[in-house]
Amino acid sequence: MNSHVVISELQPKDWQRLRDLRYAALAESPANLAGNLEDEKNFTEEKWLEILNKVTWVVATIDGKDVGLINVENLKGDFGATCWLGGLWLDPNYRGQGVARAIFDYLDANAERKDWKVQGLGVMENNPAIKTFEKFGFVKMGEPQESRGKPGHYYYRMIKAL
Repeated sequence: MNSHVVISELQPKDWQRLRDLRYAALAESPANLAGNLEDEKNFTEEKWLEILNKVTWVVATIDGKDVGLINVENLKGDFGATCWLGGLWLDPNYRGQGVARAIFDYLDANAERKDWKVQGLGVMENNPAIKTFEKFGFVKMGEPQESRGKPGHYYYRMIKAL
């Protein structure tokens, strides 16, 4: 497919796009994402706006269709992280087409301006995305941690410093 990936940050007016992407993500990859589809289906517009205002949501779009997202929270985190990435999801029909690369290129290009210079993330220990994160420069740090949202499951913390 020879399509151009467009990356943008969601604004409050885009709350329905976030909702629809989260529904798709949680339906397709419930084991790898924090959150619960049934719970999120009960969120009101006000709740979605609250979620949108808490962190930066970055969306990948191809030919007008939203095909991926990630959120970025500025914080002082483990291993010197200045931000924490969460909820990365790509529509399975668009995986392997440069969507993840476009998202991470956007994050890196805006790192200085947004204080995203040391990026951290958590990834469940059996998630095949670990290899993708390593390809983009992330390194496993410390021992696996038990998930608060999914007790009995463990995740790795990964860090990339620009």
